[in-house]
Amino acid sequence: MQQLAPIIGFTLYRSALYTFIVNIPGLRDKLAPFLQYALVVFLVFPLCSKFAHAQDPAQKPAEKATGKKEEKTTPPEKVENPAQIELLETKIRIETNGDSRREVHTRVHINSELGVRQFARLNFDYNRSFQSIEIPSVHITHPSGGTADILPSAISDNPNAAVLNAPAYQDVRVKSVRILGLEPGDNLEYRVITTTTHHPLAPDFWLDHSFDRTGVVSQEIFELDLPSSRKVQLRINPATTATSSDKSASDDAKRVIYKWDLNSSNLRESKPNQSGPDEGPDIAITTFSSWSQLGARLLQRVNTFFGTTLWVEAMERIGAPREPVPTRQLYDFVSKKIVTVDLPLDFGLPFWGAEEIFSSNYGRPDDKVKLLLILNEQNSPKLASLCLYSSFKSPETQLPRPSLFSGMLLVLQESAKTVYLDPSLEVAPFGMIRPDVRGKKALILGSCPTDDASCWTTISGDLPFPSIQRVNVDAALNADGNLTAKVHYSMRGDNELVLRLAFHKTPKEKWKELAQLLSITDGFRGQVTSIDTSDPYATREPFTLDYEITMPKFVDWSKKPVRIPALLPQLGLPDPPARPVAGAATSPIELGTPLEVEIRMTLHLPAGTAVQAPTGTSVQRDYATFASQYSTRGSSVMASRHINFLLREIPGNRAVDYNSFLRAVQSDEAQDFTLVREEGTTPEKKPVAPQSPTPTQAATAQPKL
Repeated sequence: MQQLAPIIGFTLYRSALYTFIVNIPGLRDKLAPFLQYALVVFLVFPLCSKFAHAQDPAQKPAEKATGKKEEKTTPPEKVENPAQIELLETKIRIETNGDSRREVHTRVHINSELGVRQFARLNFDYNRSFQSIEIPSVHITHPSGGTADILPSAISDNPNAAVLNAPAYQDVRVKSVRILGLEPGDNLEYRVITTTTHHPLAPDFWLDHSFDRTGVVSQEIFELDLPSSRKVQLRINPATTATSSDKSASDDAKRVIYKWDLNSSNLRESKPNQSGPDEGPDIAITTFSSWSQLGARLLQRVNTFFGTTLWVEAMERIGAPREPVPTRQLYDFVSKKIVTVDLPLDFGLPFWGAEEIFSSNYGRPDDKVKLLLILNEQNSPKLASLCLYSSFKSPETQLPRPSLFSGMLLVLQESAKTVYLDPSLEVAPFGMIRPDVRGKKALILGSCPTDDASCWTTISGDLPFPSIQRVNVDAALNADGNLTAKVHYSMRGDNELVLRLAFHKTPKEKWKELAQLLSITDGFRGQVTSIDTSDPYATREPFTLDYEITMPKFVDWSKKPVRIPALLPQLGLPDPPARPVAGAATSPIELGTPLEVEIRMTLHLPAGTAVQAPTGTSVQRDYATFASQYSTRGSSVMASRHINFLLREIPGNRAVDYNSFLRAVQSDEAQDFTLVREEGTTPEKKPVAPQSPTPTQAATAQPKL
């Protein structure tokens, strides 16, 4: 997976902000692919401790007790799962015409209250246009021997939450079973039958399945019943070969039946499928013979008809005075004026025509991409096509099947340059797509010029503009030790997109809460008093954000001397690579998208404060440069750090050089300013009455930075 650009300051990918973002309706699914990845990649330690007590020394680790023989420690007991699935049995039968029946039988033992909450409601997604779900039984057995059956009245059938305001998509549904009376120690058993008829891509069919390796499932039985008259490509993980393979014959058809019966110990010892460059599913089947056939079949479902009357209406809505319309203007209209219905890519859903999207003013992500294609074809003869991207590193080595794809883009040839567009993000600048998609392989829909290999392209890893981040902190420290600060961001690049999405999806009355989390990741644990941003829709200019924060008791002037760090967000650099095992090749150090970062601070001090500033640093490499400056002027101190990532990656054999660069940056960030107040300028402490509580607690309380 391609790395994100190195991140600074607010580092949106830290757990606090991530927790806030995932609770914003519609935002979690858009950000999850690169938020989860970035949680692992960059920031080296929590920033929130950096400015806690500015001059507190680091705590020493606890010393071992002396005079006692160290007791032998016993290994911790195995942690029990909140709920243990004792049996997961799945039987799938597929007919010659592509219809199918899936029956799932599950038996669960509830171990704790958390397990009760996990299974208090069972949800089953399905598409009503070609699927039906039957729940013939839901049964509870209590430890005492008593039993209970869930009544049909506990079963509900509702539209998926993403389509509540999109009536055209309400075939996307969730059937739910509310489980009442469940307690720890109970056994829950249920059966679910899903029937598929007349799928839009029938008679072709495909299937992916992977066995559980987490230990949550004690026994897994899987049965696959296929018609022998259909030519089916089948790929099975050698580590999970079928327990049996039978051929059966009935009056009208011959069948091939594969069976697996695996337990948790077998699965933990087995490895995921590594038959190709990617770890694919344990079982994959498809009736598509080639990528060329699959691409042509999917393209048949995209209706690009666009009547003259509708084009006139479109031009009126876009506000275009003349034709042809700049592609950027078409993109802005589709991305900002057509609301995105956050549904995953599903080839079972019909592709809407342009007229239906215009009349409803909303569409799925792939519908919006298709609408942009239609507008472009009507507007000018620029070469454009649709492509499907995959999360697999090398999807072209897999069996051809639709389940490998997670999204759609428009590929546009403009001025001898290839531009990738995704209007579903709504606030993404023209030509900018998600960072986890850049560099991925994509299947171009349509006929391939020569062979299957020519069906594929690699999505560009470049941004449509230089990636730049500027941060400016203007702070003031008063005679009481309280700090106030104004923080300003201006940015272009991946963090810009995350911030635009966050503020676009968050109600304005909650923006201060979002800014509060941003300040925590900056290391400021005070109270945000105001927040202001540029318009998330104003994508032609950098995104800007300003917030003000107050931090009481930032320093204790009674301590001599007072040491404080530069009030700057900490730079995030990739960790050095681990030492490879003997004989193994060294992996490159990935720096991500080239990025220039400049952060500045001005701190105004109370009169009578002397300052000793640290020494600046300068480090030059061909892959990155770093420079810092620290100075004083009157009663103010200034600090700046500038880092410029020039390359995407460094060869693994240069790890020693990169370690040297990393240590130089980290050593610079560890430097402090030393402050000394002149005698008589430190505020006197008021005497405390004998019966009053000791002031120690107030003096040593953690400041809310």
